[in-house]
Amino acid sequence: MAYRESFYRYLMTLRNSSSKSEIAQFANDAQYDTTFPKQEQNYEKLSDYLELNASYLSSMSIFDETYKMYEEKMSY
Repeated sequence: MAYRESFYRYLMTLRNSSSKSEIAQFANDAQYDTTFPKQEQNYEKLSDYLELNASYLSSMSIFDETYKMYEEKMSY
């Protein structure tokens, strides 16, 4: 079975402090979230966490889009 990095690790590759992109902003903010489930790969668990704890995420559609990108990258 191939190694699959966690969603958080992938998300950290999308950080860009000078970008106005919602995904980059999500990544920038998530890096300061000390309770983010850093080893998680499961969509439902991540979604539940973000819905309840991530006040910095303005819309769950940003997470959905980012998770889709993550899945595409991990499906090699």
